[in-house]
Amino acid sequence: MNAIPAGLDHLVLATPDLAATVADFTRRTGVVPAPGGVHVGRGTRNHLVALGGTAYLEIVGPDPEQPEPTGPRPFTVDTLPAARTLTWAISPPDLDAAVAAARSRGYDPGEIRPMSRRRPDGTLLKWRLTDGDTQHPSGLVPFLIDWGASPHPTAAGLPGTPLLSLAATHPAPDEIRPLLAAVGTDLRLSEGPVGLSFTVDTPRGPVSFG
Repeated sequence: MNAIPAGLDHLVLATPDLAATVADFTRRTGVVPAPGGVHVGRGTRNHLVALGGTAYLEIVGPDPEQPEPTGPRPFTVDTLPAARTLTWAISPPDLDAAVAAARSRGYDPGEIRPMSRRRPDGTLLKWRLTDGDTQHPSGLVPFLIDWGASPHPTAAGLPGTPLLSLAATHPAPDEIRPLLAAVGTDLRLSEGPVGLSFTVDTPRGPVSFG
């Protein structure tokens, strides 16, 4: 099994304090994440780091400059006690076909919905993604994303640090493996409490985030 899953688009490091987590990432790795943009109306913003190829890390947290959203902020950032590698995304060649194939294999990745945000330079990014895993809401089964004709976040020339590995633990790994296969990817899994971790190769040596 590869250390980096097939089709990886990005990892989500969610945090209740975006500025503190960006500062911690910078201190530990020597790499300064770039501002990604604002999720208007959802109360969050992000910073990004390239991980090699078209894969990237999204550090996402509350945006204090936005009004309080009408509903919960994405990725449960309001209730997290600390920064956590919460979930990940893959980008299949054909999103609609991948969702149909997963459903035919007994796994529903969720409904497809459109989203967008503007980069700090004003460029509009648009994508479609699945709602995510409702059958096993552990974050270990990736959601699916399609950038279509939109620029990809890594096209902006992000600061980077190569991804060495992505791995997870779960009390019953054999429950998760068929769901990963259903969406056409894999993941290093071992038995343990639910958790997702990644390791990057930084100027200061390998650094892991859980």
